[in-house]
Amino acid sequence: MVTTLTKKTKAGTLQLKWVRSAICAPFQQKLVVKGLGFTRLNQVIERPDTLAIRGMVAKVPHLVEIVEQSKVRSKAVS
Repeated sequence: MVTTLTKKTKAGTLQLKWVRSAICAPFQQKLVVKGLGFTRLNQVIERPDTLAIRGMVAKVPHLVEIVEQSKVRSKAVS
């Protein structure tokens, strides 16, 4: 499954990317990464923008990052 970073997201969602391995991380941080729903490295997932999700991301900022949304430029059809 290939996920693209240029797709439009719904309001109130976060795109999260797992950027660093949790091999040497403490067990509690591994559980947070698994609880967010990640299954493999460099995976981009979409989660609702809630305080619980933001708190989980704040516990592992060195392993997970919030992906910036790039504005998609639509080309006018001539």
